[in-house]
Amino acid sequence: MNKIGEIVESGSSAFTAECYELHNIPALGSLVKVTGQETDIFGIVCQAGTAGIEPGRHPVARGKDETSEEAVYQSSPQLLKLLRSEFQVLVVGQKTSGRILQYLPAKPAHIHAFVYPCDSAEVKEFSRSFDFLNILVNNRLEIPTEDLTAAALREMSKEQTDPRAFLVGGGKALTSILSGDYRRLKAILARLKQ
Repeated sequence: MNKIGEIVESGSSAFTAECYELHNIPALGSLVKVTGQETDIFGIVCQAGTAGIEPGRHPVARGKDETSEEAVYQSSPQLLKLLRSEFQVLVVGQKTSGRILQYLPAKPAHIHAFVYPCDSAEVKEFSRSFDFLNILVNNRLEIPTEDLTAAALREMSKEQTDPRAFLVGGGKALTSILSGDYRRLKAILARLKQ
């Protein structure tokens, strides 16, 4: 399995990873993992971006005389060294002693730990339960949790034998979790359409 990034900031409930390749950012809502000696940590990609490596120094437009984005990078190859792509991950579970537990692990992932995309089998195994939805809908993030929750369910549904049945199951779980907040429930369900 190919690693897609490396943790550069870590906490109990989230971590930030820098991509090894510029713009090779996993999709919003995708399930990723960090493997450890005792515990694998699972998370949902909740934010991503590309910026300059020096704080406070912003990239400048370079493509006025170029015909494509690729031409910009060909004429200025140093850009690959001056920019970096990062993504933030909300921790939603762990795998300990062969069991997946959908709550926060006792310890955060290590700095410089590798981040891997979850394969189809791992997504199916993780998504047998919808307990992780509690973590998603009850977090304060930079993006609306309604968008992230729907994106996570849509991404996981791609790996299911019956994607529609999976989304219906996720909708039912959300109905229970958000029974007192019809507005948020309706917003998430509207975003589940593919």
